[in-house]
Amino acid sequence: MMARNAESFSFIYQEIIDRFKNICFFDPEEDVPNLSDIDLLYLPGGYPEKHAEALARNEACRRAIRDFAERGGQVVAECGGMMYLCEKIITDEGEYPMCGVLPYSITARKADRKLSLGYRLFTLDGKEYRGHEFHYTQFWGEKPQSVTQVYNAKGEPVDTPVLRYKNVLASYTHLYQI
Repeated sequence: MMARNAESFSFIYQEIIDRFKNICFFDPEEDVPNLSDIDLLYLPGGYPEKHAEALARNEACRRAIRDFAERGGQVVAECGGMMYLCEKIITDEGEYPMCGVLPYSITARKADRKLSLGYRLFTLDGKEYRGHEFHYTQFWGEKPQSVTQVYNAKGEPVDTPVLRYKNVLASYTHLYQI
């Protein structure tokens, strides 16, 4: 199952879509997904900070995703998807609760913006992951510890964390393959 919305979760590589045999799309601003018989919940990147109020209003969707992750459901969340899995998103307009799967907050306030950009590479459980990073939002407070070292295109370490909780894999990195 894949989250999709015009802006909230819109950054998806066609190669990712092509890898799946059966895809069910849902809009986290409006829908409540049935996650009982799925193999993977994919939450792509986008701009959830621009739609934080609408995402926060759909409490039933946030709860369904949190429950799925807590039951051990497999989730891959990239950038905006990772932000959505966190406790809250902080904007200049206020603080908005998100799914609460990951115990972090993300700031999208103008005063906190910092460009993070570049190709990324990391290895996890013997598998190599490649992707790119492009965002202005940041973790609020202390940055979480990564489960693996992430490198840029020159092979230099970067401080982009890769997060794992149960069967959830989340990062700011937009993956080219999963």
